[in-house]
Amino acid sequence: MTNSSKKPKKLTRKPAAINTHVDLTDTKGEGLWLESGFTVFVWAFALATAGTLFWMSWIIFKDAWPAISKFGLEFLWNPKWDIGELQFGALPFIYGTLVSSAIAIIIAIPLGLSVAIVTSENFLPIWVRSPLGFMVELISAIPSVIVGLWGIFVLIPFLLPLQQSLFNNFSWFPLFSSEPVGPGMLPAGILLSIMILPTVAAISRDVLLSVPIDLRSASMSLGATRWETIFKLLLPAASSGIIGATILALGRALGETMAVTMVIGNSIQINKSILAPGYSIPAVLASQFREAQEELHIGALMYLALILFVITLLVNAVAVLLVQLIGVKGAKN
Repeated sequence: MTNSSKKPKKLTRKPAAINTHVDLTDTKGEGLWLESGFTVFVWAFALATAGTLFWMSWIIFKDAWPAISKFGLEFLWNPKWDIGELQFGALPFIYGTLVSSAIAIIIAIPLGLSVAIVTSENFLPIWVRSPLGFMVELISAIPSVIVGLWGIFVLIPFLLPLQQSLFNNFSWFPLFSSEPVGPGMLPAGILLSIMILPTVAAISRDVLLSVPIDLRSASMSLGATRWETIFKLLLPAASSGIIGATILALGRALGETMAVTMVIGNSIQINKSILAPGYSIPAVLASQFREAQEELHIGALMYLALILFVITLLVNAVAVLLVQLIGVKGAKN
């Protein structure tokens, strides 16, 4: 006889074997033709962007060839620009571009970092910090022509007494050795600094906000003051981003056209004084290209455009190298 009281055995399901070698990046399978198509689409746009850059470079070089073949590299340090005699040199314009951009960067970096620190730290209530950051960023939305008109009717009359005072008291110093006439390198540099201020401030603020708050707390818990934490910890940690912001701002300063044309004075003479009028490469392109008739004149202007193009590329290349070097140094530390 069978024992009816005997309990039946429980049926247990053995766990299925787990494949631990699944490659989540594997793109083989059904329905992935859309992903492949999107990859081709992205590659096509990337190559088109690079191709457009080379195409632009070739067009500029081709149109600049008459001046390149006639003047060669001497064009870079030749100070003469005479349309009647068809004698052209780039030195006054390179000088004006670099000096006005340098003035702008020197002014914009401390101002931009100050705005970034104030709007990223809790020095002020949030209802003050947010509108302040928004108003600074709003400057970048103002058209350059409007900024140039403001420079003519507001900035230059405001700066003229200051420039006159600098000349009266420091005329022995080469940077202030010429009597101001209104337009000049200093107004152009200050105007450029206002235009590039949002770039420096906004990017630096985002970089500072990305620094983990634990670093701030750890620094202050060890006895560091707020300002010691900012200058010895936050700014070094965000240095690569701040350099990137500075280079982006410098790129805009180098290429700014209309606003600079309206306040720089458009003088071909090279003067050591920043109170004197000057000229920049974008300004001469904007003011003379339309009236250029001779092939050599057009070629000289395109040669200037090629020089500005090369300067911008060099500045960006230096920026990339600096960011990489700082990143490697930070990783080692």
